Amino acid sequence: MSTLPSCPQCHSQYTYQENVLLICPECAHEWSASLDTVELSDERIIKDSNGVVLNDGDDISVIKDLKIKGTSLVVKVGTKVKGIRLVDGDHDIDCKVPGIGPMKLKSCFVKKIV
Repeated sequence: MSTLPSCPQCHSQYTYQENVLLICPECAHEWSASLDTVELSDERIIKDSNGVVLNDGDDISVIKDLKIKGTSLVVKVGTKVKGIRLVDGDHDIDCKVPGIGPMKLKSCFVKKIV
């Protein structure tokens, strides 16, 4: 009987170990056998362009002019956004940009205001 943990992505029970990695044959996910997978899968760390960790409710500043697709609007460099919310996905910041309205931003184009 196997005592290996289930896959943290698809929860398959058919995991196997190869050297120091655990591998799921169903979804091909690989992870380290020495790490606690439950803590890693629940916590996602999002960093700004300078490597500072962002949290819900932080204030940020845009570091580059960002054109908005389908419009002639531009989010100018230095625009300050208050009270961000972190979400999953490629555009991982959900916020309201002053003068434009609600939108999603990528964390690589912002810096945290201290």
